[in-house]
Amino acid sequence: MTMTNKVFIVEDEPDLRDTLKYNFENEGFQVESFANGESFIDFIEKKKPNLVVLDLMLPGLSGLDVCRELRSKDKYDDISVIMLTAKSEEIDRIVGFELGADDYVTKPFSVRELILRVKVLLKKRADNPSDEHILEFGPISMNLEAHDVSINGESILLTALEFKLLKHLLTRKGRVQTRDQLLGDVWGYSAEVTTRTVDTHIKRLREKLGKTGDFIQTIRGVGYKFNN
Repeated sequence: MTMTNKVFIVEDEPDLRDTLKYNFENEGFQVESFANGESFIDFIEKKKPNLVVLDLMLPGLSGLDVCRELRSKDKYDDISVIMLTAKSEEIDRIVGFELGADDYVTKPFSVRELILRVKVLLKKRADNPSDEHILEFGPISMNLEAHDVSINGESILLTALEFKLLKHLLTRKGRVQTRDQLLGDVWGYSAEVTTRTVDTHIKRLREKLGKTGDFIQTIRGVGYKFNN
């Protein structure tokens, strides 16, 4: 494992945080550690990791909130996330995965096993680099440079906002996006925009996508997600 791989640890238990930092550094990782989510969020504006080991039960900003913040921004899409928690209930795992966590480890755990899981995730990323310019899902293909969308090879015409909305949903496929998240990330919280505007644009986007518009699933009372 080379020094180019940066692992950030967000854990409020000092002994565990220090143990993880020590062991990851011994494996050749660059490591930064944080006692809370707020300091971590501030730091990644300056320096980005390859992977985050994230405790679910943090003081203040919870691990789920931190994960939600990471997955709400395109610039952090290439960061892998492993959740740590003392909870073992299925619902906690499901919520973590829905928010975009890549793996889940329940305390107490083997540090050696955690490091192996980290290496597996990083290798998977390296072996399957994402194309920065092309997004594909089933019959849908988006060329981000050419600003073109096609279905089964046939181009469809989208407005700039519809294009941005589809890109946002595609890059977060399988994850629920609340109306507020969409307002913030697609519209930028314009004072003239309401959640009803989100629903209207989703409806128009579905119509233009035809049958593939069914991939955009409504989560009643919450928002939308792109699903197959």
